[in-house]
Amino acid sequence: MNLESLTERRKLRRKVQGIAAALLPFESDGSIAVEAFQSHLAATQRTGLMNAVNMDTGYVNYLNDAERHNVLRWTRQALKKNAPFVAGAYIEGQSGDVVALYRREMERIAEFGGIPIVFQTARLHGKSPAEKATVYREICRGLPRVLAFELGPMFAPNGEIFDEETVRRLMDIPELAGMKHSSLDRLTELGRLSLRDAHRPEFQIYTGNDLGINMIEYGSDYLLGLATFAPEKFAERDRLWEAGDPRYYALSDALQYLGNIAFREPIPAYKHSAAVFLHLAGRIPTDLPHTRNPKRPPWEQEILRDCARRLCY
Repeated sequence: MNLESLTERRKLRRKVQGIAAALLPFESDGSIAVEAFQSHLAATQRTGLMNAVNMDTGYVNYLNDAERHNVLRWTRQALKKNAPFVAGAYIEGQSGDVVALYRREMERIAEFGGIPIVFQTARLHGKSPAEKATVYREICRGLPRVLAFELGPMFAPNGEIFDEETVRRLMDIPELAGMKHSSLDRLTELGRLSLRDAHRPEFQIYTGNDLGINMIEYGSDYLLGLATFAPEKFAERDRLWEAGDPRYYALSDALQYLGNIAFREPIPAYKHSAAVFLHLAGRIPTDLPHTRNPKRPPWEQEILRDCARRLCY
């Protein structure tokens, strides 16, 4: 895609749908900080962003079945009645039929009023586009709304970036309303947008590129772990873009600076950065990540203070 076509792609004054992948915070004794989690979900909803729970940012790969169920319950309690939210359908490490495992997770999410987003499984790696699409068609059948998750392996080994034929076949599934794309590659994502525009214009592409949050300018919506750091700032940025307000650019740059710091290598440690940032803001009781998650160095607080300063916290 050349520079001229990139310029032509920009969608000025577009209303953006923003979804924040919620961090799961912890108390000093290592237990889940339920009250802080629920308060943060409610605060995020008040900004106009939707919440996403049981995602990578919420340590879904480290949670057991009971914990994932509790997260759904706490989320439903925290949000206004009938308020939509997204929740991850994660089956990696579970034994049994792939379709049955997904259906169990997705139906449970739907029972709580959530929109399931399908985490990839390594058990489908190497399958043909037709085989993958068949599984997705079966697991989505009859549900009101489902999202797919295209997750780069730099985030998790069960993730993969689909080939174009697979993406096109997934777009043909009526219950599948959109896809979160997390390759961290702008050109790949722009290709997804072009395919969407030509094949199924109402299909939503949610950028998962925390290193390129201005993908909203080119037609992507977003589902970002970075948005849980500062949901009100993301909501403000989105309003400025829709209004054509030039203040959008400075705020977007400040948020991208935070993203570049938080999502440096090793990338999974961004969740510890999120805990540090939210603890600095007084929104969660500790800066502890999940015990199994990679950690940031002791000086993380100082560099994130600079990020907060640029965002006028």
